[in-house]
Amino acid sequence: MNALKNNLFKRQDLINYGLLAILLVLILPLTLDIFRLNLVGKYLSYAFVAVGLVLCWGYGGILSLGQGVFFGIGGYAMAMFLKLEASSPEATAIQSTPGIPDFMDWNQLTALPWFWEPFHSLGFTTLAILFVAPLFAFIVAVAMFKRRVGGVYFAIITQAIAAILTILIIGQQGYTGGVNGITDLRTLMGWDIRTDSAKYILYFFCVAMLFACLLLAHLVLKSKLGRLLVAIRDREDRVRFSGYDVSSFKIFVFCFAAMLSAIGGAMFTLQVGFMSPTLVGIVPSIEMVIFCALGGRLSIIGAVYGALLVNAAKTTMSEAFPELWLFAMGALFIGVVLAFPNGLAGLYQTLLQKVKERRAAAAAQKTPATPAIAPRNATSDPEPAQGIGVPSQS
Repeated sequence: MNALKNNLFKRQDLINYGLLAILLVLILPLTLDIFRLNLVGKYLSYAFVAVGLVLCWGYGGILSLGQGVFFGIGGYAMAMFLKLEASSPEATAIQSTPGIPDFMDWNQLTALPWFWEPFHSLGFTTLAILFVAPLFAFIVAVAMFKRRVGGVYFAIITQAIAAILTILIIGQQGYTGGVNGITDLRTLMGWDIRTDSAKYILYFFCVAMLFACLLLAHLVLKSKLGRLLVAIRDREDRVRFSGYDVSSFKIFVFCFAAMLSAIGGAMFTLQVGFMSPTLVGIVPSIEMVIFCALGGRLSIIGAVYGALLVNAAKTTMSEAFPELWLFAMGALFIGVVLAFPNGLAGLYQTLLQKVKERRAAAAAQKTPATPAIAPRNATSDPEPAQGIGVPSQS
């Protein structure tokens, strides 16, 4: 058991996870007010997507520009459940058709659509969050990877899917809420999610879910699958000629990343209280890739820090420079990528390596050198010299 633990978690891994836990569980809740802490919870919901992109892009070499699609699927699934709970016949008595969401009544629908009915159940909603996005990702991945479509072509196709889904959501206003999305979400199983105490609980629940997903991602990377993903990224043809079904590994990691993104979307809906198509399209999908790139596309912990720092900078700059913050953010991204091509995680590893080298050099200087035994003076000692460091035979 200890050997397995040592293989899965090195000492530095445990330190890195511990530092992240201290930051998220202790430092931020104790230093931020509830409004800012709720913003951090929102930022952490994007971290789920960034972690999935580390697996998919950083290790698997699959650049997806449509992760917002899976983020939106999870977010809309949770929003549908919460909206139905907020649309009870008593709460919607003033509508023309009580018992249906308000945007359906505004669009003159007289009955709840059939595909909304199962979302009265929290159990079904949870299953939808966990499996609908991976199922959709599976369909896309099989269609692409079985035909060996990859690289920039796959990135463009996923970007097109994100654009199509956004147009579909906006166009079907009566079923999806249109451009406004699904808003006015109030309770979860009768529990008011808008209170300060609820926001604290939802924040810590999001942190717990994030660490659970980090553990799963860590297990994947430390397994044989993780090593195969790196091999596929670097030498795909060689892995295929070795007898492995490359497409199956790509399909799995793409579906796994989709599931993480959907969980992040559900966490976003719970903490922010709405879901909209602006979080599904091309622009948010590209921003999610930036989170991963800035944090380090080879580090799942770096992806979390990347999501936190980029969104915090975005909020700060938009508050301080309402007209210039987009230019400032663009300059920040370009500068960081040029200065630190491996992201913040790469910078951290470089600094850590320098610290280790300095410690090793200091330890070497403190260690006294073993004095060599000088040869005897031939003029004063009649016995012949035995050589440096070699004891005399007499």
